[in-house]
Amino acid sequence: MSGDRFHAVLIGLSGWKLWAVAGLLGAIGSLAFAPTYMVPVLVPALTGLLLFCTSAASLRAAFLIGWWFGFGHFVAGFYWVGNSFVVADVGVFAGILAVAALAATAALSIALVGAVCNIARLSGVPQVVLFASLWTLAEWGRSFFILGGFPWNLIGYVWGFSDNMIQLAAATGVFGVSAVTVFCAASPVTLVRSEQPIAWRRWTWIGVAAVGLSAIWAGGALRLSNVSLDVVEDVRLRIVQANIAQHHKWLPDLREAHFAEHLMLTQVPATQQITHVIWPETATPYAVDWNPPIREMIGSATPPEGLLITGAISMSEKGEEPLRIWNSLHAISFAGDIVGSYNKMRLVPFGEYVPLRDWLSFVKLVHGSRDYSRGTGQRTLDLPGLPSVGPLICFEAIFPGDVIDESRRPEWLLNLTNDAWYGNSAGPYQHLVQTKFRSVEEGLPLIRAANTGISAAIDAHGRVVASLGLGETGVLDTELPMPLIEATFYGQHGNIPIVLFVVLLVAVTLVGGAQRRTLGE
Repeated sequence: MSGDRFHAVLIGLSGWKLWAVAGLLGAIGSLAFAPTYMVPVLVPALTGLLLFCTSAASLRAAFLIGWWFGFGHFVAGFYWVGNSFVVADVGVFAGILAVAALAATAALSIALVGAVCNIARLSGVPQVVLFASLWTLAEWGRSFFILGGFPWNLIGYVWGFSDNMIQLAAATGVFGVSAVTVFCAASPVTLVRSEQPIAWRRWTWIGVAAVGLSAIWAGGALRLSNVSLDVVEDVRLRIVQANIAQHHKWLPDLREAHFAEHLMLTQVPATQQITHVIWPETATPYAVDWNPPIREMIGSATPPEGLLITGAISMSEKGEEPLRIWNSLHAISFAGDIVGSYNKMRLVPFGEYVPLRDWLSFVKLVHGSRDYSRGTGQRTLDLPGLPSVGPLICFEAIFPGDVIDESRRPEWLLNLTNDAWYGNSAGPYQHLVQTKFRSVEEGLPLIRAANTGISAAIDAHGRVVASLGLGETGVLDTELPMPLIEATFYGQHGNIPIVLFVVLLVAVTLVGGAQRRTLGE
């Protein structure tokens, strides 16, 4: 079937068939992400979306097409969120509603893309440039401004399986990788209603897209070809992964056993001397700042002259009202002293706190009836025997360009997380991919300690140098990779250059399209 005939079939759809096909295309597009990495599905998904939206008879129709595509895309991409409601005993129905609500809200960003593309009425390459630019702006907006920000499954993450392809993020961040990917995936639109009469000319931009992706791969390969894995001297880390099921984690009669499991794994004999031990998010089921005996027990398992870094709950001073709690990271010495702490800054809505608590009686998912308090912001910690570290708890690692203390750049990143909420789903794999991108973007190594996996050591180029798989129980002994000598371009400038660039592309394509229509009249 030729491109023009395929286009005719598509625009012949209407009503529920149109919405169903749009939603199906969105769901198919989600297969490009980890762990399946079926990247070619983005071609029919994004090409179909662009054809639908630009052929829609009205602005409203284009908006709805974009929304249904986004709804299907995000339901399929966020399905794993529903598992947390099941684990928290809130119920399957509540999980379904949560995924639907999250997807419906996130889909508004795609709906706006479809609406603007319909208004512009461009064709050929300008149409694809506008679409890719708007998509990138939509991802940026969703990342920081919708529902407090949820930058999950940005299109650039589909290349998480290729160390070569993700090196572009050192200059543009994941948003730049998304822009290129969307342009290439949607470039077959140029085959439809093309003004080029000769068949081979219609394929010009398909070739350009293929060459562009090949150049990015080659550039990444060249960048990595000159890299050796340098490590910090006299630092040997042990990551403990106890693999505790979430529905068992906070049971009162099992807390002692879970704590003992972490202590036991910490003391498993090692082939090389361990200097520092890392436990995952809330691995210590006690408020260590209130509990000296617990700190002493942790200290007894801590390497002499070293530290044990653990996730735990912190509480405000005794007698302080109202009592406040934090999701925290503590570094504990051999003597049982807390020598460094960090309180999580970005909290999960309805997980760690309930928005509009005075009006909503919803019970948060995380154990306990009291909402967590926010930390004061990103910090760079100085810990004995270690380079300066930027701590990140749970999904704090998924925010591009917002993972370090800009006033004082750390030398490595540490992500404590607990992905047991999501079971054996796509969630933990996708979470790992996003931490790989943070390493490339910032030029910093990242150590990841996850309760049920995937724990990993990632170098400053986003390469996983050691890992412990999802659902495994054990320890991961690893060296600490060195950071890049200088911060990457993205690490220095963040999202501003790429956002300004795509805004400029949007302006140029819209103005150019308006001029062409005027001349045509």
